[in-house]
Amino acid sequence: MNTADRIRGDYKPRLLVVDDEATQREMLESILLRAGYAVSIATDGPGALDILGRESIDLLLSDQKMAGMDGLELLSESKKIRPDLPVVLMTAFGSVSAAVDAIKRGASDYLTKPFERDELLHVLEKTLHQRRIEAELCALRGALRGPGRLGDLIGRSDSMLELFSTIERVAATNASVLILGESGTGKELVARAIHALSPRRHGAFVAINCAAVPRELMESEFFGYEKGAFTGADRVHPGRFEQADGGTIFLDEVGAMSLEVQAKLLRVVQEREVQRLGGRIARNVDVRILSATCEDLPKNIDEKTFREDLYYRLNVVSIVVPPLRDRPEDIPPLVERFLESSAPPGSKPRRISSALLARLESYSWPGNVRELRNCIERLSVLAQGDELCPDDLPPAVAAPCGSSSSGIPLPAGGVQLVTLERDFILQALRRTRGSLAPAARLLGLTYKTLQYRIRKHGIDRDEFC
Repeated sequence: MNTADRIRGDYKPRLLVVDDEATQREMLESILLRAGYAVSIATDGPGALDILGRESIDLLLSDQKMAGMDGLELLSESKKIRPDLPVVLMTAFGSVSAAVDAIKRGASDYLTKPFERDELLHVLEKTLHQRRIEAELCALRGALRGPGRLGDLIGRSDSMLELFSTIERVAATNASVLILGESGTGKELVARAIHALSPRRHGAFVAINCAAVPRELMESEFFGYEKGAFTGADRVHPGRFEQADGGTIFLDEVGAMSLEVQAKLLRVVQEREVQRLGGRIARNVDVRILSATCEDLPKNIDEKTFREDLYYRLNVVSIVVPPLRDRPEDIPPLVERFLESSAPPGSKPRRISSALLARLESYSWPGNVRELRNCIERLSVLAQGDELCPDDLPPAVAAPCGSSSSGIPLPAGGVQLVTLERDFILQALRRTRGSLAPAARLLGLTYKTLQYRIRKHGIDRDEFC
């Protein structure tokens, strides 16, 4: 039975008990069978390794002091067969140093004889529960993570791969996270990925756009209200924090909150309790708080429009989502995904010409991924023919012809856009003698974008130095 099968349904875990004392083996077998476990028995280390090679074992429970191969040696050898197998060691010669040694070698836990039945069962259930969580997370990561993808986030650039890694590390914790980035970069997708990979993934994910809620309604939206709290309050209404109890709340555009609501939010963050409007009872809530903004909150703090104490409560960990203009190598996979999602059911996605793709890569995308998605969806609906071309682009994205703001004359007449871009870069490098920073300024590109385009066109800038 594979890992996915084990984390579903009414599965009876199989434990392998290893002890060279018959009385101890029989006692352990009896306790474990009555507790509902399936049990395999081995009298020594080699016998246990043989069973591990033949049977599907969920946990190894072994005595440490045995003739021949002892428990620590068995632990090391079992990890060669099953690196993920949880191992619990038992010994009558327990000590702090022995326990530390066992844990360092990979043991999941340690029991010192004599131990009570309840203590044994507690340790086993705790260890198996942790193993189930790890197996479920592993299966979930496999479903969410693919080449250049994490959930609905897409990218193969170094900055996006680093972002994926950060999300996976942060998700396992309960820390508050402040997600920073320009509008349209995908901050909510980051929040959803954190929630999906977290231990709270079975709880609710509640998102609220603080900029879209009228200020006079924000408090009731956040914290709820009792019947009769104000005119029109004809029923009890749990707020967003109560709705997210046991899960995650995502506060988008958190900088748009009034100072009054910020003060009340600070109390929720500190005390983890909310009080509805018109209510007298404070209700405990177990929520993880993720927030996002495209504003400069430290500047807002200086201007006294955002509370410094709340900022540090929300910003335990910060994640920056890079703008699309700094990762043009992510445009091709994004375009491919948007073409697929915008195709009518049962039909093939539109093809995109190399000239159009080059134009899309050269555009600065001030609206980031959101603007790119809208552009591709528009092309899919309005463009003629099976292949999308530069002529299909809307005027705001279409390339200007004949001149540039940098003063570098563009080649004229019928030249391919890819060739045009390469020639444009070559002219800038000649003018700056291969120096990238001033060349990027001439071209109106970021330093990283120019580096990417030089690699893309196979240009050797040393020729100009």
